[in-house]
Amino acid sequence: MKTAQHIIYGIHAVQAALQRDASNIIEVMIESGRKDARVQALLDHVAAQHTEVRRVTGKELDALVPDARHQGVVARCRAVTVWQEDDLDQLLDGLLVPPLLLVLDGVQDPHNLGACLRSADAAGVHAVIAPRDRAVGLTPVVRKVASGAAETVPFIQVTNLARTLRALKDKGLWTVGADAEGDGDVFSADLRGPTVLVMGAEGQGMRRLTREHCDLLVRIPMQGTVESLNVSVATGICLFEAVRQRVARLK
Repeated sequence: MKTAQHIIYGIHAVQAALQRDASNIIEVMIESGRKDARVQALLDHVAAQHTEVRRVTGKELDALVPDARHQGVVARCRAVTVWQEDDLDQLLDGLLVPPLLLVLDGVQDPHNLGACLRSADAAGVHAVIAPRDRAVGLTPVVRKVASGAAETVPFIQVTNLARTLRALKDKGLWTVGADAEGDGDVFSADLRGPTVLVMGAEGQGMRRLTREHCDLLVRIPMQGTVESLNVSVATGICLFEAVRQRVARLK
């Protein structure tokens, strides 16, 4: 694992970072002239945490996060864990419950990745895995949409996704891919054990080689005229079916 500084922006994202661990915030920059209730509440929180705050111009914030809606609030943070491919074995060996991993095969929209990370955090996913190439990483937009989940859920980018899936299968994890042509529906699949849930990219779904490395292909039953769901919506449905089964197992 490595550490690196990063930028987060937006009132909600900065507020979430302060609540999670204010010691990681180097400084909070707020646009001069902003004195509305939401910013004042943020300022009160910053003051309570003894975090450095600096008033800057809107142009300075625009330069830090170009083409983004920063809402007049940007924070510079430290000590973000950057997970490496080699960390996966140690992470799995340290678990006391059956692993639940999420694999995103080529998701390129930062809003989709951020939403998937947020669902992964809510569902208790132990790690999110994605390929390094032809897929979005942890950009500022991803972090903003994730609302803190990018800092809590291990996000591991791998150089060869097929090889990683083979290694996970060798460790005894059951690989379940979501596919419109799946043999059964996700609600009939057993997701209680060590599970890797594999989701495809926007529009094209999983790549052929990724699909071939799945032990089981499942679909979300669609009742209306819409043929498919956004990948982040589909991810949330599948993850919380796994959560439902695991909670029911404990009762």
